[in-house]
Amino acid sequence: MSAKDHLIIFDTTLRDGEQSPGASMTRDEKVRIAKALERMRVDVIEAGFPIASPGDFEAVKAVAEAVKDSRICGLARALDADIDRAGEALKGANAGRIHTFIATSPIHMEKKLRMQPDQVLEQAIHAVRRARNHTDDVEFSPEDAGRSEIDFLCRILEAVIDAGARTLNIPDTVGYNIPDQFGSLIATLRARIPNADKAIFSVHCHNDLGLAVANSLAAVRNGARQVECTINGLGERAGNAALEEVVMTVRTRQDLFDCDTRLDTTQIMNCSRLVSGITGFPVQPNKAVVGANAFAHESGIHQDGVLKHRETYEIMRAEDVGWSENRMVLGKHSGRNAFRARLQELGVVLNSEEEVNAAFARFKDLADKKHEIFDEDLQTLVTDATLETANERVKLISMHVCSETGEIPSANLVLAFDGVEQTGSATGGGPVDATFKAIETIVASGTTLKLYSVNAITSGTDAQGEVTVRLEKGGRVVNGQGADTDILIASAKAYLNACNKILHPAERAHPQSGDV
Repeated sequence: MSAKDHLIIFDTTLRDGEQSPGASMTRDEKVRIAKALERMRVDVIEAGFPIASPGDFEAVKAVAEAVKDSRICGLARALDADIDRAGEALKGANAGRIHTFIATSPIHMEKKLRMQPDQVLEQAIHAVRRARNHTDDVEFSPEDAGRSEIDFLCRILEAVIDAGARTLNIPDTVGYNIPDQFGSLIATLRARIPNADKAIFSVHCHNDLGLAVANSLAAVRNGARQVECTINGLGERAGNAALEEVVMTVRTRQDLFDCDTRLDTTQIMNCSRLVSGITGFPVQPNKAVVGANAFAHESGIHQDGVLKHRETYEIMRAEDVGWSENRMVLGKHSGRNAFRARLQELGVVLNSEEEVNAAFARFKDLADKKHEIFDEDLQTLVTDATLETANERVKLISMHVCSETGEIPSANLVLAFDGVEQTGSATGGGPVDATFKAIETIVASGTTLKLYSVNAITSGTDAQGEVTVRLEKGGRVVNGQGADTDILIASAKAYLNACNKILHPAERAHPQSGDV
C-alpha cells in the first residue's frame, strides 16, 4: 500500500470520548484501552489534554510510556503553557504528536476568544512554531471550521503549514455540516491552499445531526487521509464518528475508496467491549458493526438467504470484526494456565501474578454459579476486578434483600467504610431502590441518581447482569459499574463503585473544553 493510499486512523476515545458526562477514566484504565488500540494497530492515539489537570497529565505520560507501536498525541490550546505541558507529557513516547487548536469561525472569534482574525492568525502560527520545538509532528485544528469563512480558513491553514504543521485537521465541531457540503469544503481547501501538498488533511466530525460518519467518509472521498474517531462513537453531546463504522465502510466499499486503513479489524469487538465496560456506556443492540443485533437475522427470508449464501444479506463477515461463537469451556476444575491463555487470546493483559491470582479466584467463583463461561464474562470479570480495587473506600460485605407481593421491599447491608464495618437498612419502592437507600444510610453521598441501566452480558437465565449507575453531585457526573449473576448484588456493586468515585477527589477539571 503506497503512502497516499493509507487512511490514518486517529483515535480520540481517551480524550474527546472521555468528555461524555460520566465517562472519565483513570490513568490505568486509559493505559488499558490504549494497549487495546495498539493491538488493533491504530495509527495515532490522542491520550488526553495534559494541561487540564495533574491527573490528565499523568495519564498522557503513562500512555506515552506504555505504548510503542502507535503514535501518542496530546491536545493543547494555542497557548504556550498548554503546548509545553503537552511536550513534557509526551517525552517518553516512542513517537509523539502535539495537536494544537484555535477557533476560526466568526462567532467563536468574536464571542469566545474576543480576538480579531489577524490576532488569531498570529497566535496559530506562534503555537505551531512553539510545538515544533518539542516534536516534528504537529497537528493544527481550526476549531469550528465548518462554520468558518473559507477565505480566512485558507489563509490560516496556508500559514500554519509554512510554520511547520504537517497535519491539518478540519473539525465539524458542532455537527452542523452535511456530507456534500463537508466533502466540498475539503476539496476546496486542498485546491485553494498553495502548499496543501505538504500536509495531510484530517477531519473530526461530531454527531449532533447523526452525520459524523457520513461527513467523515465524504471528506475521505475528497482527499482527506486522516479520520479522527472514537470507539463506539463515544464523545460529548451526541458523540463522534464511530471508528468501527468508518473503518469497515472503507474496507467493505473498496470499489469507492482509493485508500484503506492498516487496522487489525478482528480487534474491534474487544475494544468496543472494553470501552463500554470501563466507561459504563452500553452499546445499543442495533448499533452498526458492534451492536448485539449487527449480524442477527430474524426474518425467515433473510435466514434462508444467509444459509444459502452469506453475501445475500451480510456485507461483512462477523469474524472480520471480532465476533465469534468462541466460548471458554472451562469450569471450576480448570487450571490457571488455560485461564491465562484464554485471557491472552482475548487481548486481556494482567500486569502481575497477583492480578492473575485475583482474576482466577473470581473466575472460580463465577464457575460455581454459571455452567458456561463466555468470552464476554471473562472481559467483564477482569473489568469488575479493576473497578473494585480503584479508590475503594466503601466495599460490600453482605446484603439481604426482601421483596414480597403485598409487602414493602426492604434491604439490610453490611459495608466496610474506610475499613470499619457498618450496617444499614431501608425500605423502598422496589428491591433496588431499597438497596440504594440502605447504602445511603451509611455513605450519605448527597448525590442524585441520573441513570440506572441493566444489560445481560450473555444469553441464558444464568447470565451475568451488568449494571450501570450514574450519579451527580454539584455538577460532577460519575458512572459506576457492577456485574454479577444476581442483579441486586450487581446493582449494589455499581452504586458503590459510583460512590467511591464521588468520594475520591476529581482528577479532571477542564479549564476549557478540548472540543475540536
